[in-house]
Amino acid sequence: MARPSTPKLSRAAIATAALALVDRSGEFTMPALATALGVSPSSLYNHVGSKADIVELMRGEAMSAIRLPALPDPLPDRLPDGGSPPAAGDQDWMAVLRGIAIGYLDSYARHPRLIPLLTAYTVRDATTLRVYDAMARAFAAGGYGPAATLRAVTILDSFILGSALDAAAPTVVWEADEAASREFTEALAAGLGEPQRARRAFLEGLDLILGGFAARAGESF
Repeated sequence: MARPSTPKLSRAAIATAALALVDRSGEFTMPALATALGVSPSSLYNHVGSKADIVELMRGEAMSAIRLPALPDPLPDRLPDGGSPPAAGDQDWMAVLRGIAIGYLDSYARHPRLIPLLTAYTVRDATTLRVYDAMARAFAAGGYGPAATLRAVTILDSFILGSALDAAAPTVVWEADEAASREFTEALAAGLGEPQRARRAFLEGLDLILGGFAARAGESF
């Protein structure tokens, strides 16, 4: 029998199949993944070393949809003529962060069940690391120091992941009981039926967070 012209198994095929399993059930096992691919479990280990490797492949698959914008240069301490550099708020680093955040949300909103699985593993995927690297460079361009940059990246990352879960939530996210206040009941009645509720909340929250980042640019906090 002639051998197939292309290998049946590859790291890309493993990532795609594992992601489909996670999208359905929120988890995957090596035997179930092997069955989905029509191979033996031992065959998987010719391409990956562990379940953690597959998680990173899925992480990279999800993050590969993000298109990174052009990154600004870090702000200098002083201009060549000795003058002060322009204010951080005048730079395009905020636009870079906005573009990354929206692309990040759109990517993970398609795979919300992947998010809890990813948080259990250290980020090692090169594609994903380039996204975080771009975020760090953007904050550095806004005048943030190293420690403040990491905190800011963590804040933005947490907000995006939470918003991605909200984007995939049921239409009725909360169901008030008899003990609910009038304020909460009225808020649910007014807001749950709003078109694109999750998207609008994300964009409004992103404006608030980015505004806070701009206000604190250059501070040591």
